[in-house]
Amino acid sequence: MIDKQKLGEVIRFGIVGVLATILQYAIYWLLIRWLNPSVAMTIGYLISFAFNFVASTRYTFRVKASAKRGAGFAFSHAVNYVLQMLTLNLFLWLGVPKQWAPIPMFCICVPVNFVLVRFFLKSPSQPSPSGRA
Repeated sequence: MIDKQKLGEVIRFGIVGVLATILQYAIYWLLIRWLNPSVAMTIGYLISFAFNFVASTRYTFRVKASAKRGAGFAFSHAVNYVLQMLTLNLFLWLGVPKQWAPIPMFCICVPVNFVLVRFFLKSPSQPSPSGRA
């Protein structure tokens, strides 16, 4: 039987994730004309991170923001950032053009990020406002 709450989270995560990814990629795309790809990606990542935290707590997982959730979210995104930098530079090294190198990077990093973010935002020690974890 399908758990409707978890299915809803996956769908909402997809919406927020697509928006955050588009935001990050658009900023990267604009900045690579003037900056190193890693620097451009970092700037895009930081802006996307702020959007993503607000949207993930309020919309995706529907939990109250807290210092503990914020720290977990930041940690999961720190791991995701390192993974993104490694895979971006791997694809650049393999010869993928800098405009397109984020595409395979996102294909690897987005699913990993979902697992990490869900773990930190929905951990049993952090009940949601409705009282359900």
